[in-house]
Amino acid sequence: MTTVTSPMAGRAVGLPAVPDPVFSGAMVGPGTAVDPGRAPTVAVSPVDGIVVSLHPHAFVVVDPGGRGVLVHLGIDTVQLNGDGFELVATKGDTVERGQAIVRWDPGAVERAGKSPLSPVIALEASTGSLTGLVEEGTVTSGAPLFVWS
Repeated sequence: MTTVTSPMAGRAVGLPAVPDPVFSGAMVGPGTAVDPGRAPTVAVSPVDGIVVSLHPHAFVVVDPGGRGVLVHLGIDTVQLNGDGFELVATKGDTVERGQAIVRWDPGAVERAGKSPLSPVIALEASTGSLTGLVEEGTVTSGAPLFVWS
């Protein structure tokens, strides 16, 4: 069982409301999303594990049980070519929950015409394997978003 926590403070939003069919349709896995404040912030690891994929706009951390959690910072933000993002971690790093991974500016993302809404996805999980899914309300960085069993 893995508790997946929020990579940043903001407002929880269910995946059906995410403006990207890959996420809203849970094609890469179930989860939830966080609509961050618009001030510059740091996205932190939602689990203890290893950073197996790291891009300015997205990262995946795999926990000791082999579960991969994707954090995608905004929608269509790959098109920003890293503008407004600064990598803090390195691919291959062993990280603890709450450790900084990427500094970014959700307000700049929004001003560039992209949504800062950030999906947090349990990769290759079945929908029924998540409990306690938070899909609304205010969340703080490090607050539980769901439990993956």
